[in-house]
Amino acid sequence: MLSNFLSKKLFSKNEVSVENQQTIQGFLDTYRSDIFPQGLLVVAEAMTMEMAKKNLIIKLSLPFPCDGELHDIAEQLTELVQQPVSLDAEYHITAVRQHQIPGIKNIIAVSSGKGGVGKSTTAVNLAYGLIAEGCHVGILDADIYGPSIPTMLGLKGAKPTSNDGKLITPLEVNHLSAMSIGFLVDDANATVWRGPMASRAFSQLLNETDWPELDYLIVDMPPGTGDIQLTLAQQVPVAGALVITTPQDIALADAIKGMAMFEQVKLPVLGIIENMSYHQCENCGHHSHLFGDGGGKRIAHEANTQLLGQLPLDIRIREDADTGRCIINENSTGEIAQLYRNIARKVAAQLYYQLDMRSPTTANIVVE
Repeated sequence: MLSNFLSKKLFSKNEVSVENQQTIQGFLDTYRSDIFPQGLLVVAEAMTMEMAKKNLIIKLSLPFPCDGELHDIAEQLTELVQQPVSLDAEYHITAVRQHQIPGIKNIIAVSSGKGGVGKSTTAVNLAYGLIAEGCHVGILDADIYGPSIPTMLGLKGAKPTSNDGKLITPLEVNHLSAMSIGFLVDDANATVWRGPMASRAFSQLLNETDWPELDYLIVDMPPGTGDIQLTLAQQVPVAGALVITTPQDIALADAIKGMAMFEQVKLPVLGIIENMSYHQCENCGHHSHLFGDGGGKRIAHEANTQLLGQLPLDIRIREDADTGRCIINENSTGEIAQLYRNIARKVAAQLYYQLDMRSPTTANIVVE
């Protein structure tokens, strides 16, 4: 693919040397990673290469966000050709499921079989991770009984407004559009609602919010696998779901139930995220598996899905969640921020590979 591009492209006055063309072509032809298992060139479109002063710029179109990995590729190419190289990507993210909610392309549900496994914390950091990777994201707090998103975003007590008296304008923080029942109703009142009331409230939050143009809407589902979770999974046009678990056996058992619930409503599971996977010693760096080891990988294998990442038990994650800060924004180059961004890339890639008609893994139907 790239060789065809190179043979047709008319470079600018400062042409890229033939040697560098061949080096870049060879590297990209053989490049493989978790999000590009068949290679970057298989999914890339409209690639061009040009010189801008002394910088070599590769422009390309991709179907899912991956700024972090493109930055790493650019660094490797810079070292190979001994010249500054940058990859400038334009992301063409499309809806993988048709629905009637304006502004939103893809809805991703974040769920857990039980409470206390860090589902909401993961949902918030996943949303920020997707933003850091180069796309537009919103988050919807579907946990009607215990909305925690306002606190985690530093918006506790904030109230949304309306421009037309019909649709609610979502609140925005650090480029993340957010809506929660916690913005509208006192926490104590929400906890006594019955199932039908909670379902109607959530439906209104989803459909009567004036969402901006979003590539992904992250829905923080209530924990568990009861009627309210089934109702929400059936009512909301979700593209795919994520299951959050910890490594301990009781959490894994509930995670399996969660995946069974999504199978029942024919909702694809994009993968499993193992939270509190280990504790890293601040002094020596040793990983202690306080809640068990390998459980997330095992149930992912049994369910024929992906283990998208393992997150540590780290006090900084808890502190940032309690104070409304985001570890990705506070320390974008830190180890934990990179873990969340890596998971965000994998989530977006899985949505593309599993469900997008443009994916190279989509079967071709031939009518003879």
